[in-house]
Amino acid sequence: MRAADIRGTAAMRTADPSKIGRHFGHHADGFQQAVSGNRWRALRAQHARMDGLVPAPGRTHEDKGPVSGRGQHASRTWGADGGAVGPIGGGEPFGGPDFNRTVPQNGYAWWYVDALSDDGQNAITIIAFVGSVFSPYYAAARRRGSSDPTDHCAVNVAVYRRRNGRWAMTERPRAAVSRTANALIIGKSILSWDGKALLIRLDEISVPFPGRIRGTVRIVPTAITQNAFTLNENGNHCWWPISPCARVQVLLDSPRLRWQGDGYFDMNWGDAPLEQGFTHWQWSRGTTFQGTSIIYEAMRSDGSRANLALSFDPQGKMLAFEAPPIFPLPPTGWRIDRSVRSDSPARVVRTLENAPFYARSVVSATWLGEPVTLMHESLSLDRFRRPLVQAMLPFRMPRARK
Repeated sequence: MRAADIRGTAAMRTADPSKIGRHFGHHADGFQQAVSGNRWRALRAQHARMDGLVPAPGRTHEDKGPVSGRGQHASRTWGADGGAVGPIGGGEPFGGPDFNRTVPQNGYAWWYVDALSDDGQNAITIIAFVGSVFSPYYAAARRRGSSDPTDHCAVNVAVYRRRNGRWAMTERPRAAVSRTANALIIGKSILSWDGKALLIRLDEISVPFPGRIRGTVRIVPTAITQNAFTLNENGNHCWWPISPCARVQVLLDSPRLRWQGDGYFDMNWGDAPLEQGFTHWQWSRGTTFQGTSIIYEAMRSDGSRANLALSFDPQGKMLAFEAPPIFPLPPTGWRIDRSVRSDSPARVVRTLENAPFYARSVVSATWLGEPVTLMHESLSLDRFRRPLVQAMLPFRMPRARK
């Protein structure tokens, strides 16, 4: 597979704090010891073992450069056909997450973070939604002809650990939302960009068993990319891998957790409901010795496909590569189909999220000759549209009055 349906434009650059606008006073200085001075590469001799959550690599790998040692699936500089989005923010490259992006009626924008701890015991995902794409309340508002995306915002937090993980996604109305280019406030949770790092201050109530998710998560990018990609022909669904390579520090008071690990930060946006554009997709990202690799495969509603296979090094260089063969994975308890690209047989290490239309998993696979631990997503929008699934959603996604 090659990325024949999508192409990107412009270049990447290392984040330059001197060119960023407003600062919010939250600095990453306390996190610097976790990142080396060698171009911000994480200080580690090899992949940390993910005991219990992720298996240790089977063998040590030397640095083979941009071309794999297998003599095939060579990485290459980016070049593909199809629609493209220009540099983020217009002509002048934007140095932050653009929280104040205009979201049209019926549209959406979300900012996504995930991370796996170095010791393998923990993982976290955070998604901040403006126009929550999975909200039954937003869907009902669209049917009524009132579709203000800012009236349907949420911070989804999933804390994964061996015992007593927590999950929250409370939808909030316009009165509880504030946005600037460098800050997004939804309820009591705040995402702020200070030019060096994204600081997320969480204060959410978990469901179905009430409990607090309170504390901070700091994401320190190695570079901010300037490439975004259209995911369909008319360009109304887009993806921006803001920082494929990052270090993440988790400091939660409730539940009490302290850990660091490799992470990832991206954004999706569109001007139409997600289920109108796609039927399903499979998405994977993994930390490699070269940086981060991502495979994004989506089946569009018209039957065509959007395919991406990209590698990013910590300095921001992007390469496309030929994706390996498809390996089927066992379906989830809700019978969501899962598959992954891998050079050798892959396996599900742990299913983190098992929902009626969505699964998040940790998967062990091989990309470009290297064992890789993947954060993997399987989404069925055909399943999401079913009336029964829509009726179940409020139990996991309550809506607050303020």
